[in-house]
Amino acid sequence: MTGQNDIIARLERLARAQETQLMLAGRQACWALRGRKLECLADAEFKVSSQFGEDGIIEWLVQTLPQGDERFVEFGVENYREANTRFLLQNRNWKGLILDGGAGLEESLHADGELLWRHDLTAASVFITAENIDELLTRHGYTGEIGLLSVDIDGNDYWVLNSIRAVSPRILVVEYNSIFGDRWPVSIPYQPDYTRFAGHHSGLYFGASIQALLHWAGENGYGFAGTCSNGINAFFVRDDLFPQVRDRLAATRSFPSRHRDARDSQGRLAYTGGRARTELIMDLPLVRVDTMAPCTLRELGDPFTPD
Repeated sequence: MTGQNDIIARLERLARAQETQLMLAGRQACWALRGRKLECLADAEFKVSSQFGEDGIIEWLVQTLPQGDERFVEFGVENYREANTRFLLQNRNWKGLILDGGAGLEESLHADGELLWRHDLTAASVFITAENIDELLTRHGYTGEIGLLSVDIDGNDYWVLNSIRAVSPRILVVEYNSIFGDRWPVSIPYQPDYTRFAGHHSGLYFGASIQALLHWAGENGYGFAGTCSNGINAFFVRDDLFPQVRDRLAATRSFPSRHRDARDSQGRLAYTGGRARTELIMDLPLVRVDTMAPCTLRELGDPFTPD
């Protein structure tokens, strides 16, 4: 038993050492971004705790904007080991609220050990809907201006975002579904109990298109800064702050996704790629968020802008 405990202790020390090295590399990457003007937002990418390059983009946006509120809200974090705000929490010591519909978030954080006592982080396992999001934010003391809001719930993202009144984020990060294409402002219809794989076995039928988010931004006072190069997350900055970001970007652009995480009807990875992914969901019901008219991608026509 003693030998097993020694092995566990050595593994824990190794994990802490690796995390320390990763944080140091992240901080070096932060310094390399200082004062940089970018061709596009994706040029700032680096990964420490995010899924792809979101850590670098968020750091560049925070550096570029004047100092302000240092609180974040992120929902759709799973166990929070890989998230858009974890590096912000650990590197800049921001205060945060994280929410997820899964049951294991709080248990995972307690198992993680140091994160909860080193930082002012509030976590709650709760299924998020358009009806309850403002109450959840208010209950946990998050109202008014906040530094950043990140939305990624693989489902009703557009409708939940559209219902938020409790907070006014300086920076907004929202997952978009590039499989819906880049021509039409469409979202899945709102269903309060929606889950991604219940909607369609492929897991590709969720969220909203980039044009739907651009429509929302234009209606709600946000400027579009760009997306990650992997075609997952879009970044917006509130209009009163956006000129400082726009002046340091040569171009704003959205990228298509190339990931192949579609499932077959048995729940196995099918590795479907390219436009074949879109064909799987062409006839499923959508809503045009500019007119609220029901539609499908097949009815609308080719969802992709010609190259």
